[in-house]
Parts: sequence; C-alpha cells; structure tokens
Amino acid sequence: MAFLQWSCEDVAGWIESLGFPQYKACFTDNQITGRKLIYVNCVYLPRLGITDFTDMQVISAHVRKLLGITEALWSHSIAEPRRDSAGLFLEKKSRTGERADSLTYQHFLDDMQKEKTLSLRVHNPCIETYARLGYFANLHKRP
Repeated sequence: MAFLQWSCEDVAGWIESLGFPQYKACFTDNQITGRKLIYVNCVYLPRLGITDFTDMQVISAHVRKLLGITEALWSHSIAEPRRDSAGLFLEKKSRTGERADSLTYQHFLDDMQKEKTLSLRVHNPCIETYARLGYFANLHKRP
C-alpha cells in the first residue's frame, strides 16, 4: 500500500501516467494525496473539476484497481457495510494523526471482528431472552 504515502504531486503524476495530464491540476489544487484516493470516484470527481463521464469511469476504475477495492453495487443491502473491509480500512487511513498513522490492516480487521462479536452479543434479542430464561445456565457446568 505504498500509495498511502503519495503526495499530491505523486497522485497527479499517476493521473498523468494514466493518460489524463489535463486533470493534474484538479488533483493538486484539491490536495488529493494517496490517503484521499479512497474518495475518488464518480460521485466526487465532478467536485474536483472532472466532468467528462467516460474519463470519470476510467479514473474511478483505475483508482479501485490501485486500492484493491470493489465498486459498491446499487443493489447493495443497507444491512451490510457500505464498503468491503479494504475500503473501510482505507477510509480510516485517509485521516491524519497518530492513530491513523499507526493503524495496520491486520489490526483493523481484528478490531472489526471484535466489534462484530460484541454487536452480536449485545444486540441479539434472542440471546438476551434465552439468557434471562436460564437456557445457558448449564453450559459452563462440567459433567
């Protein structure tokens, strides 16, 4: 994930290498660093000054490929995370500060798993009801 260390100029150079030298200034003027690439998609490109739809699609596809993320489908369930785990990690890394700097992908995945486990324990009404009724009372007893 070397792109996380890219400066605005590095990102602009990469955009130029993709065949879009006309958009270099869009990325440097808006201070798009490697950490901010997670937000470069067809929704946000017009805000950067890129409005040609074909160019937007091509740039977005290259960004997704570079970052190793998938495009969110329109049929995506709201019950699921809005991005895959790599995308969620890159959103966290897009921030600045010690916590974002020290965050590793493995640590992020571990934290996600802990949150998921805690969420299932705390927010599962069936488990809470069974616990109140004593269904789990004998689970810890050894024969």
